[in-house]
Amino acid sequence: RKNSLIQLYCIFNLLDLAKLYFNYSSMNAGKSTALLQSAHNYHETGNETILFIPREDADKNSGLIKSRIGLSASAVVIDSELKIYDYVKKELSQRKVDAILVDEAQFLKKDHVLQMCKVCDELQIPVMCYGIRTDFRGELFEGSASLLALADNLIELKTVCNVCSRKATMVVRLDEDGKVITEGSKVQIGGNDVYRVLCRKHFNEATKLLD
Repeated sequence: RKNSLIQLYCIFNLLDLAKLYFNYSSMNAGKSTALLQSAHNYHETGNETILFIPREDADKNSGLIKSRIGLSASAVVIDSELKIYDYVKKELSQRKVDAILVDEAQFLKKDHVLQMCKVCDELQIPVMCYGIRTDFRGELFEGSASLLALADNLIELKTVCNVCSRKATMVVRLDEDGKVITEGSKVQIGGNDVYRVLCRKHFNEATKLLD
């Protein structure tokens, strides 16, 4: 009886690992670096991963997940045609898959997130998503909204406001002259030349969007 209880405890622990994680932050918090480090840690212990990246970011980075400190890795591109659950299930028929890691998860559609839930719940594979919570207007991205609603674990990665020492939770977009803008396409790929990270107070001072 004691051995049976131990076996059940181990099974429940293994099942508990198959969760959907959303690691979120503002920009420049090292999300891609954290993802690539996690993938490396899996491989170091003999485990296998699949890395995904949405089309919006893949086109700029030639299908690679890239970090600001120079690390990179190839990834499967997520577009409107890709059925993530079917893709992972097919991979499982050919090799073992111990974890799924997704960069720039804010660009996912709700259907992509639902498929990732299915990967966790039916295939018992943990899915770790990394992304930004809000856009330059302070509004949730579709992928982020779905992950905040459905993820089992929410993990905040922190960075510092460009103006003060408070935690940065927002981003603002800059035009070619370095001035803050509040209109334009929701998706625009860019780095420090296009975006700045700010706390809520300085975001509102710069945009007046929270008045």
